[in-house]
Amino acid sequence: MTDDIEAPQGQTAYRRLLEEIRSGALSPGARLRETDLAERLGISRTPVREAIRQLEADGLVTHMPRQGATIRALDYGEVIELYEMRAVLEGTAARLAARAASAIELEELAALNDELAAAPPGPQARELNRQFHRTLLDAARNRFLVKSMSVLQKTLLILGPSTLAEAERAADAVEEHAAILRGLVARDGPAAEMVMRGHIEAALKSRIKSMRGREIPMEDEV
Repeated sequence: MTDDIEAPQGQTAYRRLLEEIRSGALSPGARLRETDLAERLGISRTPVREAIRQLEADGLVTHMPRQGATIRALDYGEVIELYEMRAVLEGTAARLAARAASAIELEELAALNDELAAAPPGPQARELNRQFHRTLLDAARNRFLVKSMSVLQKTLLILGPSTLAEAERAADAVEEHAAILRGLVARDGPAAEMVMRGHIEAALKSRIKSMRGREIPMEDEV
C-alpha cells in the first residue's frame, strides 16, 4: 500500500523538480539533498529519491564527488549541439505542419503569437512561446518527431529560463513567429522550415550572448 501511495508522490516530485529546473529555481550545479527536498515538498525521502533517479535517467542530474546529486551543467559545445538539433527537428516540424496543419491550428498559432506580442517579458511570455512551439509540433502530425523533441526539450531545461526574458529578443521572436505563420498559411513547407531554422539560430545567438562571463575551469579543475 505504501508503494501505491509513494509512486504518485514520486511523479509529483519529479514534475515539481522539472518545473524548478525550467524556471531557473534549480540552476546547474545545485545540490539535490533528499532530506531538504522532502521537507520542502512535504513528502518522504523515498519519492524524492525516485524523482532524482528519473532526473538522472533524463540526463539532467549527475553525481559529483563529495556533493552527491547535482543539476548537470552543459558545456559550450553541448549548447551548440542542442540548438543544432533543435533547428533540424523544429525546422522539419514547420515543413510538415505547412502540409498538415488544420485551419483551427493555424488560427490558434496566430492567437498565441498575438498574446505573446502583448505579454511582458518573463514567465507569461515563456509559457506562450512554449505553447506556440508545442502547437506547431502537434500540427506536424508525426509522433516520432514529437518523441525526439521531448527528449531534446528535457535537456534544454538545464539552460533555465528561455531567452524571451529579454524584451528585444521577445519582440524579435514575435516577428519570426509571424514569418513562420506566413509560410504555414501559404502551405509553403520549404519557406516555413527555412524561417524556423533562422528563428532557432537567433535564439542560439541570444543564448551565447547570455553565456558571456561564464566561469571556465582551469586545466587542473577539469
